[in-house]
Amino acid sequence: MTPEHLPIELYDAQLAEKVARLQSMMAPFAAPAPEVFRSPVSHYRMRAEFRIWHDEDDLYHIMFDQETKQRIRVNSFPAASELINALMPAMLDGVRDIPALRFKLFQIDYLTTMSNQAVVSLLYHRKLGEEWQQHAEALRDNLRAQGFNVHLIGRATKTKIELDQDFIDERLTVAGKEMIYRQVENSFTQPNAAMNVHMLEWALDATRGSKGDLLELYCGNGNFSLALARNFNRVLATEIAKPSVASAQYNIAANEIDNVQIIRMSAEEFTQAMNGVREFRRLEGIDLKSYQCETIFVDPPRSGLDADTVKMVQAYPRILYISCNPQTLCENLEVLSETHNVSRLALFDQFPYTHHMECGVWLTRK
Repeated sequence: MTPEHLPIELYDAQLAEKVARLQSMMAPFAAPAPEVFRSPVSHYRMRAEFRIWHDEDDLYHIMFDQETKQRIRVNSFPAASELINALMPAMLDGVRDIPALRFKLFQIDYLTTMSNQAVVSLLYHRKLGEEWQQHAEALRDNLRAQGFNVHLIGRATKTKIELDQDFIDERLTVAGKEMIYRQVENSFTQPNAAMNVHMLEWALDATRGSKGDLLELYCGNGNFSLALARNFNRVLATEIAKPSVASAQYNIAANEIDNVQIIRMSAEEFTQAMNGVREFRRLEGIDLKSYQCETIFVDPPRSGLDADTVKMVQAYPRILYISCNPQTLCENLEVLSETHNVSRLALFDQFPYTHHMECGVWLTRK
């Protein structure tokens, strides 16, 4: 597969291979057949990063072949949103003949939304100052005159220049309700927006009729917390990254949700707090014992849950686990399956045409 050609005709076969592989991996845990959620076959990625190659008077986007390390010129990228594809040539046209914008530019990052907004970050191997800002403002105004709802950011070592803002607001319809999600440049967001909606709706369906409160670890910008809030009395969520916590707090207000509390701490720290190992000033004013959490939701990094967190998670009657790495999910299930059954299994094709799988499991106590 080249960046400019997607093997759309192979999509069904590749998805079937993933389904078979996931079923094989989950067989030791007596998992039911997976519920399978297809991705759009093109224009599914809401963000993309490209290196910039300078060739005398010209410059262009490139990617590197992961195996050969050869550079590949990229004029279009059908895996990315239509907005990214429209912005790519417009950005190059805007910087090509402007030395202040072009000199030592080595990367351009694109972040877009289904609501047609974009943040574009230009990364440099040099200092940025007033001259860069003046020309960047002219470029931004020119792009907006072309109809792009875009914000530009300049980045260099220890420097970040925002012309307007470093975020955009995504709007997704989740189970009949519009949700607003602030997405900050250089922070984690779900790359495949259509698949994100499938994941949120599946999680809502799995937790329908839940009793009590929800505890969530690794909540990011509140992506799942806010959607799931309608199924629970209260939601207590943790996240360690400051920009994500700030976005989550904004999203709570923007969606007029009054039953979600975000705490800035890692899953490991929260486990220590719950087990009484350490006291945290960040928990002052929050009565953990008042929460009746019968359900816990985890969406950990690729490394999965650490051993102490797995044990803590086991204490909850119901566990909702979204995983971007089924290998570490299975490692965690070796412990969790001692106390819980896999009641539901889902495959979300977040990354078409790759080996990667995103999946979800709904665990109920034996």
